[in-house]
Amino acid sequence: MNQMVGPRGYGATQRTRTLREQEADVFRRINYGLKAALNGDAIDRARAVADNRRLWFAIEAALINPENQLPEATRVGIMRLGRGVQREMDNQEPDIAFLIDINDQMIAGLSGDPG
Repeated sequence: MNQMVGPRGYGATQRTRTLREQEADVFRRINYGLKAALNGDAIDRARAVADNRRLWFAIEAALINPENQLPEATRVGIMRLGRGVQREMDNQEPDIAFLIDINDQMIAGLSGDPG
């Protein structure tokens, strides 16, 4: 019986969290990997950058979705930011500290913390 309480409790917790909080958590998870990659090897950096790339591709897909309810100016601004992030990730040696900083700014925005 106790085995069933855990999953139910977790699900209830997830339902009470806002979508913005959940999105901020995704950025936090990605940043955790990027921060670990700062002191890691080439494989760690490649994995962290690949995870960050998938996140930003997903963001762009969400922004171009016609059902997205964000104001157009906000969508355009985030898309421009995302394209800059993509360009940085396309470099031979991406500036991981820059990627972390951009993600931290997204976390702050999603958390309602202007920084």
